[in-house]
Amino acid sequence: MNKLKNKIRELLLRKPDAVIAIDGMCASGKTTLASTLADEFSMQTIHMDDFFLPPAMRTTERLSQPGGNVHYERFIEEVASSLGKGTDFEYKAFSCAAGGYTAVRSVCASKPIIIEGAYSTHPVIPDIYDLKIFLQISPETQLERIKKRNGAQALEAFQNKWIPFENKYFEAFSIVSKCDIIINNE
Repeated sequence: MNKLKNKIRELLLRKPDAVIAIDGMCASGKTTLASTLADEFSMQTIHMDDFFLPPAMRTTERLSQPGGNVHYERFIEEVASSLGKGTDFEYKAFSCAAGGYTAVRSVCASKPIIIEGAYSTHPVIPDIYDLKIFLQISPETQLERIKKRNGAQALEAFQNKWIPFENKYFEAFSIVSKCDIIINNE
């Protein structure tokens, strides 16, 4: 962790409005790491969960694409295209629980940003990152954490749907090899 923090410290000295991605396996600690780094370095966090694919777009064709269950087109339009312009911006946050958009989030252009979540380094997203981090854990630890966090009933959905979606994305686009730092977060 100290090596990562030193790297971020150095990056922020060179580029105070840096953009960092934290991609990785579900339950590997992406949100926790983003929160820790945001607190320590006064960074903003954008969650890829805010860009979950709305129900109307969840077609068989779309969900068969690696990383197709995230609304990357909206992420590109509302976030990626706004970065680096020097002006504050807003984006709509999608809520899976509500099944729609529930909030508008503001982003300050002069502060560094962490974009946290699986699919954050999807190759259709322009090259907006100054640092890409990938978090991984063993499949056994992953299942234990999901069960603890989401409950036994939700674990089945993760095993049958969400983990295979993520693995397909990681493999299809060689995501791990495209990241600057890989952390085994056991």
